[in-house]
Amino acid sequence: MRSAAPLARRGRRRRVGPAAQARRETLGSDGLRHRRFKVLLMLRRSGPPYAPSPSHLADLVGLTRGALSARLAPLEDAGLITRTHDTADRRRTEVRLTEAGYAAAFEQHAVPEEAGENAPLAVLTAAEKRTRADLLRKLVVAAESGATAP
Repeated sequence: MRSAAPLARRGRRRRVGPAAQARRETLGSDGLRHRRFKVLLMLRRSGPPYAPSPSHLADLVGLTRGALSARLAPLEDAGLITRTHDTADRRRTEVRLTEAGYAAAFEQHAVPEEAGENAPLAVLTAAEKRTRADLLRKLVVAAESGATAP
């Protein structure tokens, strides 16, 4: 007999889906699409000096280099990123957030984004939130260490 757990998980994801849609709508309210926001977010998360090559950024975002190029063009046209040549090696291109890109991704969307993500968790008690955080931490550690189920 098959387990009903996959169906239950799918049902829970479907109920939480409206919060994700609200987040997308918040991002879209000023023309910043979710997939473009993701590129800006990965630029910020790339770490110092925050100037990855397009190839490295494509790997971070999980896109082909061609697909990333298509996403970078509108961001560059909007003044949210710049693509420049490395001063040490002109063959190397760097992608950087501009001040406007940082503001668009993090200052304008930080509060609505956080509120949208936390809305489904509002029903949890403090103890339940701690338990959830502990379980997520355990999953991340297991995934990073390559641990298998007992």
